[in-house]
Amino acid sequence: MSHWLIKSEPFVYSWEQLMKDGRTSWDGVRNFSARLNLRSMKKGDLTFFYHSNEGKEIVGIATIVREAYQDPTTAEDWSAVDVAPVRALRIPVTHAQIKQEPKLTQMALMRLSRLSVQPVTATEWKLILSMSGDK
Repeated sequence: MSHWLIKSEPFVYSWEQLMKDGRTSWDGVRNFSARLNLRSMKKGDLTFFYHSNEGKEIVGIATIVREAYQDPTTAEDWSAVDVAPVRALRIPVTHAQIKQEPKLTQMALMRLSRLSVQPVTATEWKLILSMSGDK
């Protein structure tokens, strides 16, 4: 299983909205690296849900429920996946906390801050969960 991080501005699509909807299409991504990441996601992979711009924190965990398919918002060669919520983190982990953790300096969130779909290593995943009070 691989781990990921997906970003959304909460005023565009929030964790609370995903919880309410129960499932959504993760579409509208227009970055080649992010597209490759979407196409690498497998059903059952877990992803952190990160509120960008407002909040700047990891707030929950979602799972991939449908692998990459043609993004329905465009006829061009872009991809989407479907995600469903798993659970909220006990305590959201802020960008500032991640930035202060020496073991996370190489995390894509720190190096590629504008990338909306990012891989997360197993070590990073476990550390973020630990920081959130989760297991």
